[in-house]
Amino acid sequence: MFSRRTLKGRRIAVLAADGFEKVELTVPLRALRAAGAKVDVVSLRKGRIRGLNLNLPATRVRVDTTVDQAGADDYDGLLVPGGFINPDLLRQSAPARALVAEFVESGKPVVTLCHGPWVLASAGVLQGRTVTSWAGIRDDVVNAGATWLDQEVVREGNLTTSRGPQDMAAFVPAMLDAFAAGTLAETTSHPASRSDPQRSSPPDLVTAATRWSPKPSTVALAGVSLAALARRWSAQDGGAQT
Repeated sequence: MFSRRTLKGRRIAVLAADGFEKVELTVPLRALRAAGAKVDVVSLRKGRIRGLNLNLPATRVRVDTTVDQAGADDYDGLLVPGGFINPDLLRQSAPARALVAEFVESGKPVVTLCHGPWVLASAGVLQGRTVTSWAGIRDDVVNAGATWLDQEVVREGNLTTSRGPQDMAAFVPAMLDAFAAGTLAETTSHPASRSDPQRSSPPDLVTAATRWSPKPSTVALAGVSLAALARRWSAQDGGAQT
């Protein structure tokens, strides 16, 4: 159980596309549902969208509604997970940008982490706000008018942001608090005086994951082996039932 906070009766939209970071969607999703919230995955297309574990394919998640069918009036809050590809696709979608702007301007809580603030930057809603994000996009959010802080979680007005999956233990309760608080009459508070500096080097976790990721041939061979095992188990089960 993630928290004792209750979100019973609250309806939360999770805006995501193919390439979302798996842990940044699935862990918050479980926490929201455990707290009693009704959660819809909103995306650019129908069907199931593909997640990633850093640079490797992960499981798919079912889409509940498309972005052109969703509106801020339908929900009590918005969550935008990150990943490298997911927010890059979303920020190029006019309906996705419009939906994000609608939520921010409504005063309803908007929660995002990692590369998710890219979408807020492209939606034009970061001017004068104070946020955090994955350090690699620090300059993008600063150039969009925000003050950037190198902290686990930053909550300013109706925006709650976090740096990434490394801060998930702090992010989840902050997310639940934000959605429990509900709509704020005033969405902008006093920003920090200036941004924290950009990091001096990229995180070892990401560079190591890329360096040691398996060759495509290895991944394909593993997939073929798993498929063969699945067929064998299926045949054995079928024979046992006859």
